[in-house]
Amino acid sequence: MNRISWNQYFMAQSHLLALRSTCTRLAVGATIVRDKRIIAGGYNGSIAGGVHCIDEGCYVIDNHCVRTIHAEMNALLQCAKFGVPAAGAEIYVTHFPCLQCCKALIQSGIKKVYYAKSYRNHPYAIELFEQAGVAVEQVEGETDSLEAEQREFVEELLRHVSAEDSDARDMLIKKADKLFKR
Repeated sequence: MNRISWNQYFMAQSHLLALRSTCTRLAVGATIVRDKRIIAGGYNGSIAGGVHCIDEGCYVIDNHCVRTIHAEMNALLQCAKFGVPAAGAEIYVTHFPCLQCCKALIQSGIKKVYYAKSYRNHPYAIELFEQAGVAVEQVEGETDSLEAEQREFVEELLRHVSAEDSDARDMLIKKADKLFKR
């Protein structure tokens, strides 16, 4: 049996955290790591005890949901709340950090950012990471192949659904397309 790489392992943790997201626009997870040990994690969601997007919809201003705290910020705030320094650590994020998170990561002393998917990669964020000497690396691999395997499995199941019930099959295909954002 082959073991997954450290990068794949920590990115998988971030994808797992993203499953806790309460924002309906984009689920994001972040894992802060020092010396191959997880020190904090976060996902995008509302303030503790607050109204969630999944309950009342996103609160959008200037094309941004302002109800949620981003995953990176939640992970950094977890460090602050429990007195764990983020300086010198690395962060694994499911999506490229936004400009505001980029600045917070730099100021907190994060030395390297790993991300799985590009997402509106702001040119100034890229410039700031370079200026601050923060390394940025895209981690590809296991999560992409897992999603492909899941989609292939669902498609195979759908092919086996009786042709007699085409309405049910069509409904399931639409659900699968939505699930896999196709």
